[in-house]
Amino acid sequence: QVQLVESGGGLVQAGGSLRLSCAASGSWFRFKTMAWYRQAPGKQRDWVATVTLGGTTDYAESLKGRFTISRDNAKNTVYLQMNALKPEDTAVYYCNTVPHVPRYWGQGTQVTVSS
Repeated sequence: QVQLVESGGGLVQAGGSLRLSCAASGSWFRFKTMAWYRQAPGKQRDWVATVTLGGTTDYAESLKGRFTISRDNAKNTVYLQMNALKPEDTAVYYCNTVPHVPRYWGQGTQVTVSS
């Protein structure tokens, strides 16, 4: 059974930074493209960023320059560094494979950015 556990969220003021972590179970991790997604209150779950097996990254256009995705295959972990946070970044953040697998969704980690 695949398990993905997100952590690192919290309450920050606008302009602040957070680093999220996603810890994955099993040896499958290094063979999968991984992504971060987020879901704001009352909104659809949106794609945030992707990192491929070789470390190539891609981002939602509105987030380029503020967010950085990375991975450490030795630790089975993917990270999301978030800088210059804005209130509209408030959401529950999730990780998953690309394409996502519904049963892989974990509990996510809450990020709240105050004005």
